[in-house]
Amino acid sequence: MRGSGSYAVQESATYRRDAPANLSPRVLYVSETLLAVDKPAGIIVHGDGTGTKTLTDLVRRAVERGAIDHVAPTCAAEAQALQRLDRDTTGIVLFSICKHTQGVYDALIAGHGARKHYLAVAEGRIPWDQRDIRVPIGRDRHDARRMRASRTGKDAHTEATVLDRRRIDGRWYTLLGLRLYSGHKHQIRVHLAHEGFPLVGDALYGAGDARGLMLHARRLAFTDPVSHTSVDIHAPISKRFRDLFPRSCSRLFNM
Repeated sequence: MRGSGSYAVQESATYRRDAPANLSPRVLYVSETLLAVDKPAGIIVHGDGTGTKTLTDLVRRAVERGAIDHVAPTCAAEAQALQRLDRDTTGIVLFSICKHTQGVYDALIAGHGARKHYLAVAEGRIPWDQRDIRVPIGRDRHDARRMRASRTGKDAHTEATVLDRRRIDGRWYTLLGLRLYSGHKHQIRVHLAHEGFPLVGDALYGAGDARGLMLHARRLAFTDPVSHTSVDIHAPISKRFRDLFPRSCSRLFNM
């Protein structure tokens, strides 16, 4: 299911910590058992024990207020995120809104039954056009915040395709389409940094940037194990990507 007719002009926003408590996330997909929203940058999906407001909080409050069409307010307490995106990653986050079927969807995600596609901008001019990156990932023993490429880590597979390259003010940038075949913490960020081309704005594995982390979960496709229907969810491409690669984003994503 693609977004509505306004899909082409919408964009992923940046969440402000002073945002009103009744802020409603943009809805991308709704069924009797699932809800997908477009996560802004600057907000975490799950609680981290600090009391910081989360995307889950926003979704539950929106459902409770009756602000999401076709989702009953009584579903608020049952809304559970099925995925985790980093704080500054934007795009699709899928929620279960029915506790009786949540386990089936947990198994779908854990078993990599959903096709996950991302859009990213990397530092530098990547010389190859397509690459299967199969590098195991483990925790960095010297920094609890980081993951690292490790021969003793868990198998990880990222398919990376160059969509465009552009030089701006003397610096090269590469626009990438990525598909994840596994789902480890910071997988795309670690794999691209390991290749020598960290993501723009990735202060943890490269260098910070005013545009923030240039990583966007743009598409999620799967067969719903409950309804047995095909689901294909797309998130709008944010302005920061369109500003860097206006022609490519217009050509590739019908914007």
